Amino acid sequence: MTKDKLLDARPDDDQYDITLRPRSLAEYIGQQQVLDNLSILLEAARRRDEPVEHVLLCGPPGLGKTTLAHIIANELGVAIKVSSGPAIDHQGALGSILLNLSTRDVFFIDEIHRLNTVVEESLYPALEDFRFDAVLGKGVGASAATLPLPHFTCVGATTRQGLLSGPLRDRFGAVYRLDFYTKAELEKIVGRSARILDIEIHDDAVSEIARRARGTPRIANRLLRRVRDYAQVRGDGRATVDTTRLALEMLDVDEIGLEPLDRQLLHTVIVKFKGGPVGLDTLATSLSEEPETIEDVHEPYLIQIGFLARTARGRVATELAYRHIGIAPPQPESQQTRLL
Repeated sequence: MTKDKLLDARPDDDQYDITLRPRSLAEYIGQQQVLDNLSILLEAARRRDEPVEHVLLCGPPGLGKTTLAHIIANELGVAIKVSSGPAIDHQGALGSILLNLSTRDVFFIDEIHRLNTVVEESLYPALEDFRFDAVLGKGVGASAATLPLPHFTCVGATTRQGLLSGPLRDRFGAVYRLDFYTKAELEKIVGRSARILDIEIHDDAVSEIARRARGTPRIANRLLRRVRDYAQVRGDGRATVDTTRLALEMLDVDEIGLEPLDRQLLHTVIVKFKGGPVGLDTLATSLSEEPETIEDVHEPYLIQIGFLARTARGRVATELAYRHIGIAPPQPESQQTRLL
């Protein structure tokens, strides 16, 4: 199957994600500090006529790491080769990609923290000295060979920077962290996406989607598409604030963007474990979910909005979480009956 056919075979939402992604720094909304630093990095490389230093992008899912990697390639006018940590499962796979790069190409590795140890160690000389150390043959006839590589730019993306080894992290000359977006930034993103998708949407509806998007552009665009579907099937095609609220109510997304599993997580911590602390593995077992899903997808936003705290002993629900799910928070210990 050709690359074009693979692209055509993608799910509907993935196709729209490609369409909605900005293609230049000027089109990118939010993350202003990252954009300012990145624009200087790219301009300096252009003026020196050199490849850009390796870039590491960190942050929760859906904040634009993949988009920024493609923007770097577009701004430089070079090709981009895309892979991921789990996909590069052996040294030969890495060598095949690296040896097919051209000078100044961008090599994007998503979820770079999931590279296995052998592949990661093979990547070190490629990033630092632009060479690939290969082993030719097997057994007693095997021999080592050093293959030169073109000067390329590696862009790594990770949702869990703490899992990166020190030697790998140190080989990136520029490290940028992406933060959750503000409501005003998400309103601009939703408005831009609505224009691209040719959706008639009211300003109040834009604000409603932005408020429930968990500070994440990917979620904002997903909610916008579902509101569009609802408006076309149950309404007159216009995304009014009432239509938007009905659509999001059907999706079971509440007024601050919490989904059923978020609320179930908070309820479990508060009711089953008396507010915590509770360990991640215990919590995951209670919810029948993978620990990585809770840690990477649900926890960051709950911690960001102050509903959950992560301590050395485990996860603890805050007073805000109690009030949100309608349970009275526990009384402070200071109100205990004094001994006479």
